[in-house]
Order: sequence, then C-alpha cells, then structure tokens
Amino acid sequence: MNNYQLVGKVAVISGGTSGIGLAVAEKMLCDGSEVFIVGRSEKRGQAALAALNKFASRVTYIQSDVSTLNGCKKVATVLKQNKSKVDILINSAGIYNEQRLELVTEAEYNAVMDTNLKGTFFLCQSIIPLLSEENATIINIASDAALEGNYGCPIYCASKGAVVALTRALALDLAPKVRVNCICPGDVLTPMVQAQVSKGGYTLQEMAEPYPLGRIGRPEEIAHVICSLSSPLNSYMTGAIINVDGGLTAK
Repeated sequence: MNNYQLVGKVAVISGGTSGIGLAVAEKMLCDGSEVFIVGRSEKRGQAALAALNKFASRVTYIQSDVSTLNGCKKVATVLKQNKSKVDILINSAGIYNEQRLELVTEAEYNAVMDTNLKGTFFLCQSIIPLLSEENATIINIASDAALEGNYGCPIYCASKGAVVALTRALALDLAPKVRVNCICPGDVLTPMVQAQVSKGGYTLQEMAEPYPLGRIGRPEEIAHVICSLSSPLNSYMTGAIINVDGGLTAK
C-alpha cells in the first residue's frame, strides 16, 4: 500500500482499461479503494479485469462510450444500480490526432473533441449528483500541449486546452464541496503513444529528445500523482493545473 488514505473510497475512471487510467486503477485498488473502470472496448475491458484479477471483488468494468451524452448517462445509471456513492472521478479517456490544420476533416475534429472535451464535460455532469458529501474530488487529464501547444496537432491542443479551462471553471462552481484539479502529463509510454509513434514514423528515443530528464514518462508515475491528488491529505488543493512532464514545460 502507498497509503494515499483511499481505503473504502469509490473511484470512477474513464479510460480505465489501459494506459494511465489502468495504472491509476491498480494503485487505487492497492490502497483499498473500490474502482469502476470505464471503456468502450469490451475486449480491453475484460483484459483489464484479468490484469486486476487479484482485486476482483473491488473492481467493476462498465462498457460505455463517454464521447456521447448517452454513454456518460449510462455510467451514472450503472453506478446508481450498484448504489455507489462516488468519492473520486478521474476523466482519463482521450484520443490523439496528429494532423495539420489544413488537412483536418470534420470527422477527425468531432472524434477528438467528443472524446477529450465532451466526454469530460458530460461525465462530470452525469456523476456530480452521485458524489459523496465529504472530500469528493474530480481529476481531469489534459496534456503539456494544453499549456504550450505543439506542432501538427491543433485539434488535440484545443481539446486539452479546453479541459484546463473547464477544470478551473468547475473548481469555482463546485467549491467548497468538491475539489477539481487537472494533471498535464507529457508523453507517457501508453498504447496511445505507441500507436502515435508507429503512425508518425519516428522512434521513442526521438520523442524523448526534448525532455530534460531524457525520457518519456511511465503510466505509474502519472498514476502516483493522480492518487496523491485524490487523497484527503490534499484537501486544500482545487483549481490546480499540475505539470508532470519530465521538465518539458520548464524550458
């Protein structure tokens, strides 16, 4: 146990079947939480349950596509059926698009915005009525690209920049009962980043070159920060935008 003081807490993690979301689920389960992982792929959901098998009594997979309002409402419906009061909501579902502005199609725009921004917005809307009365917290996952921009991915930058602004707005609207914070990771070795590298025609070593620490992140490193921020020990933090990026935005 890492002693985040999350014993008995109920956490909902969108994008919880792989990458950062799955790493968060494992750490929270190790710390004694009950966890609902949300993802649209039944295959990945079952694989995640298998990976978390030793915590089988405290982990539940919800098959749902949070890029739609109905998908977000479905998550809330399942939680109500389980009579679960939610302590922690992690909005980790996200997709990446590497495409110059002049080549972006409306379908590409919609896919990124619907998952990264609309999913975060409407999952918050759907889950907020279920949040516990004490020490409830929402953590959104943005990106270093939300803060400084990046080459060749304007839709992604726009979607994650909006998540940062949404975080600040919700921190004000939901205080003092609910804390809302945002994590901005740099590149992390997840299936999404591996697909990005494969499609982009460059290597992980080349991706790591701009980082002062000389490498990209690991999912468990980002998960540790998320779990720490979820802890009641951080009960004075809200509206914070936290970089976890190997020094990338320090330059």
